[in-house]
Amino acid sequence: MTVSSAPGTVAPSRPPGDLPTTRLLLPASALLWGTQFAFLTPAIGIILAALYGASATEIGVALAAYNSSAFVATLVVPTRADRSGDYLRPLVWCGVFTIALVTALAVAPTLPLAVLALVALGGPAGVAVGLIFAHQRHTGATADQVMRTRAIFSLAWVGGPPLAAFIIGTGGSRAVLWSIAGLGLLGLGLTRLMQSRHARSRHAAAPPPVGDRMSVVLRRPAVIALLATFVLLLGSVTASVAVMPLYVTEELGLHVEWSGIALGTCAALEIPLLLSLGRLTARFGPWRLVALGSVAGLTYYLLMLTVGGQVVLVGGQLLNATYIATVSGLGLTIYQDVVGRPGLASSLFMNTTRVGAIVAGPVLALGGASVLGYTGVFLGCALLVVLGGGVLVASRGIARRRAHAGGSTSGVLTPSEGSVPSKPSHR
Repeated sequence: MTVSSAPGTVAPSRPPGDLPTTRLLLPASALLWGTQFAFLTPAIGIILAALYGASATEIGVALAAYNSSAFVATLVVPTRADRSGDYLRPLVWCGVFTIALVTALAVAPTLPLAVLALVALGGPAGVAVGLIFAHQRHTGATADQVMRTRAIFSLAWVGGPPLAAFIIGTGGSRAVLWSIAGLGLLGLGLTRLMQSRHARSRHAAAPPPVGDRMSVVLRRPAVIALLATFVLLLGSVTASVAVMPLYVTEELGLHVEWSGIALGTCAALEIPLLLSLGRLTARFGPWRLVALGSVAGLTYYLLMLTVGGQVVLVGGQLLNATYIATVSGLGLTIYQDVVGRPGLASSLFMNTTRVGAIVAGPVLALGGASVLGYTGVFLGCALLVVLGGGVLVASRGIARRRAHAGGSTSGVLTPSEGSVPSKPSHR
């Protein structure tokens, strides 16, 4: 049960040995970029508070403005890169923006200027991850290779936040900013090397990917169902991660460090799961694995309603890791298959995660205010999984009825078709 590539997509059938930028340079770039984001993202609030005396409200406004800028940049930059098929040139600029951002945060004299830097520089810099995956797809990477790259990002998030906290604790907030700048310089040099290697490879002469404009893609029933499914599923992931410290301390009566232990265990378990997903996808198909992962997620959220101590809390992270790995790992490859254009696919998937975070807000508010307390958030997460699975099942049911009636299944998520053939356009 697989989803075929959309029209105009470069088929991911080239042998791994013929992919010069995915064997060593691209994983190294993914590790550097993942570490930069793992350093900066959790520390933004602490940095603004420590260096500029920002209040909780001011930090919230700053983060909202930063995320809004990132949302727009994610829609614009990768989709424009589709026009030329060159995803490394904008990746270079992402490195420049990152270095400029952390420098501005370290030396800006006032909070408004620091927030301006977050909006003007941080938003565009945040596109880097999507560009890496778009480049990998355009150069013919297989699903297994994409999963390995996704595992590298997870590895960066296992060690990144604790290391950043150590740097802040020993050297202050500016120390972690200068550390990010150093990583940015290394990443910039590595991207330039990737450009040089890519220019000498046979992929340099490959034509740009073709496909419909974003406005056309977003009207396809297949894409609408895809977006709805993953907004709900990823929203549950965001809500469950965000509530964990409060759940551990307020509901279980444990020290907050158990929240870190649980989430760290989950992140560590994701890595071998992601590495195995590529092979499993080739055998079982991505949608079947997403369905199985969703069952694991639903079981985990229901289990959290009955947790009484550390053993079940930490042991249940195997279910949580299975769910997160399948949804976040396979989600990107499914988007690439259904949407077609690598840059647009990355844009939509990354912003699906952001919209899912917006959906998580009411789940946190309503669940936390319920008679169950913060435990109620996990009940809300379970409901999101059920709703997301319902959208998927409904779309597949429509496809089967059309097939039995002898009609076309175009525009509906099916095992063999994910998009509607149409006149190529990459504007």
